[in-house]
Amino acid sequence: MTPPVNSPAIKVVKSVREQVSAEEWQTRVDLAACYRLTALYGMTEMIANHISCRVPGSHDHFLINPYGMLYEEIDASCLIKVDLDGKVLFNASDYGVNAAGFVIHSAIHMARHDVDCVAHTHTPAGMAVSAMECGLLPLAQTSMRFLHIAYHDFEGIADDIGERERLVRDLGDHEAMVLRNHGLLVVGRTIPATFNLLYRMERACEVQVMALSCNTKLVYPPQDVLEKTFDKVKPRPNLPNRNGELAWPALLRKLDRVDTSYRN
Repeated sequence: MTPPVNSPAIKVVKSVREQVSAEEWQTRVDLAACYRLTALYGMTEMIANHISCRVPGSHDHFLINPYGMLYEEIDASCLIKVDLDGKVLFNASDYGVNAAGFVIHSAIHMARHDVDCVAHTHTPAGMAVSAMECGLLPLAQTSMRFLHIAYHDFEGIADDIGERERLVRDLGDHEAMVLRNHGLLVVGRTIPATFNLLYRMERACEVQVMALSCNTKLVYPPQDVLEKTFDKVKPRPNLPNRNGELAWPALLRKLDRVDTSYRN
C-alpha cells in the first residue's frame, strides 16, 4: 500500500545480506555455522576466543566475531569485517573486535595466503596439553594427524602487535600449532577443513589427558608406522573426507535440527 502523500518518509533499512556479495554472504553463513558447531561440541570459553575467515576475493579483509557475544549467538549478519591494519570495514553488531583476536588472526591472514580460515580455542584439554613439556603425543590414530605441528611459547596476552611476526615464524607451513600455556590454533583452506581439524585436535588432546591420567605405561607405534599413518591422514586436494567437506553437510543438518538462526 502506498503511504499518504503528506506522511513522513519511510526509511528502508537494508539487511546485511543485501549489502554484501553473494560469495561473502555464503562465507558468513558457513563461518557462523562453524561458531555454532564449536559451541555445540563444547569447545568454547564464554565470549573468549575467535574463528576468522578471509573475505572471498580479498587478501587483506577478514571476518571475525563480535567481542561480547557467545558462540551460540553468532549469526551471519553480526560478523565483523576488518582489514589487516585493524580498521573496521563493516559492523552490524553492537560490539567491537577483541584485541588479542585481531593480533593472532591478522598475523596468519597476512602471511598465509594458502589458508582462508583460522581458529583458536581455550579448551580444558587443549590448555592442559599446552602446558605439557612433551607436547601433543601420537597416542591414537586421531592424534597421528598431528605428528608434525608447530609450537609457540607464551608471551603473555597476545595483544602486542609485535607478536605477529613470531606467531607466523613459529607456525611456518603447518596446519596446527600449540600455543604454550595458552591453547590451540589451527588453519585451513576452507571453513569445513578448519572445523574438521579443530575437532580432531581437540579429540587428540582429550585422549592424551585421559591416557596420562591412568598412571600406566603407554604404547607408542614405531616411528615408520607413525610417519606412514600421518601421510595417509593429512589433508589431500580433491579428497573431501581429508578436508572436512564430506562431513560438513551432515554437520549443517545436525545444526539445523537444533537452531537455524545462524543463517540470519
